Amino acid sequence: MRFVVVTGMSGGGKSTALRMLEDAGFYCVDNLPVPLIEKFVELIAVPGSEVSKVALGLDVRADQPFEDAQKVLEKLKENGYNFEILFMEAGDKVLLKRYKETRRMHPLTPGGSVEDGISKERKILRDIRGKSDYVIDTSKLLTRELKEEIDRIFVQNKEYNSLMVTISSFGFKYGIPADADLVFDVRFLPNPFYIEELKYKTGNDKEIQDYVMGFEEAERFIEKLKDMLEFLIPNYVKEGKYQLVVAIGCTGGKHRSVTLANKLYESLKDKGNYGLKIAHRDIGQGI
Repeated sequence: MRFVVVTGMSGGGKSTALRMLEDAGFYCVDNLPVPLIEKFVELIAVPGSEVSKVALGLDVRADQPFEDAQKVLEKLKENGYNFEILFMEAGDKVLLKRYKETRRMHPLTPGGSVEDGISKERKILRDIRGKSDYVIDTSKLLTRELKEEIDRIFVQNKEYNSLMVTISSFGFKYGIPADADLVFDVRFLPNPFYIEELKYKTGNDKEIQDYVMGFEEAERFIEKLKDMLEFLIPNYVKEGKYQLVVAIGCTGGKHRSVTLANKLYESLKDKGNYGLKIAHRDIGQGI
């Protein structure tokens, strides 16, 4: 039996992850009272049970200490029950924004400050987060991208490291992305903007891709950047980094940077045991 405990920050995507696991064939139970957890696991683990995949949602609530749930999990492990822990995460600003949009109260501070509730919850969950097998930060994930991550871990059963790498194109005229970890300037390449028939196209169009990648410097840039990232990423994973944003910029963020971001994404796709996504921040900006 595969047994997954799904926990994490309130508003981090736990309920969504449970729905996705249910779609993937898991028998899902959420908000089970702590005293019933051990009995529930004993019942589903009996030999001959038709249930082969189970997901149990655990969250912080004011009416029962989370430490009690952790003690139950420790006891289950001592008794030989194997389980994996999926921790759903998001940044404080993102969580605060989600609470404001839904007008929900935080379970730890009903009627009080949501910000205080988030801070308290982080402290309570610090220990289990450190023991988690998988940490998924949903701060910048689309629902589709989260589903891809869930499928990769629990359906395709691929080896997983809790690192999400975002390859992002941008235009320097609109500013460097505030969340960028690594920034690369590709304005050394000829600009298709000055060719009339290419001006209004983007790096998602074949004509622009053929033009940009027609220069030897573009090919060498991709090779060298790919080589560097293949060295850096495992070391970031080793140090426990969960998000890596690689930003590639040109003047307007529509031609060269988009082309090279796409090429880098394709060269890294399916090559590692980490999440990978592509984003084009300024592709929709006016000429």
